[in-house]
Amino acid sequence: MFQNISKNLIKKHDLEIGSFYFYKNFVVSEMNEGISLSFDKAAKLFHLAKEYYGNNIPFVYISNRKNSYSFEPTSHFKSAKMFPNIKGYGVITYNHINDKIASLEQSFLNIPTKIFDSIEDAILWVDELIPHD
Repeated sequence: MFQNISKNLIKKHDLEIGSFYFYKNFVVSEMNEGISLSFDKAAKLFHLAKEYYGNNIPFVYISNRKNSYSFEPTSHFKSAKMFPNIKGYGVITYNHINDKIASLEQSFLNIPTKIFDSIEDAILWVDELIPHD
């Protein structure tokens, strides 16, 4: 998938809701086509994120919106409380409609958010938010 960063991949998890790629300071999600995502359906993802990042390791969530799906944007309020160490929320979009959805979604978040055209740009942003020694 992300050939230039695959060597830094900690682990890929395929869940009922999609595929998740965990790296040192970020996770990339690719939701499955047509799913209806809710806070409860994302419980296993939250468990994995806690396993990798706990409450102290800073990380960024990157949503790679390759597929069309629906979700409850108010779920962001609940999930944000679970992760005091989340430093940003990036969205990679592939069309104008997804740009508009991502822009609306940003209003539900109290962390830095950004919309990208490529995975590479999103990963560069992670390095801006979480400087490495």
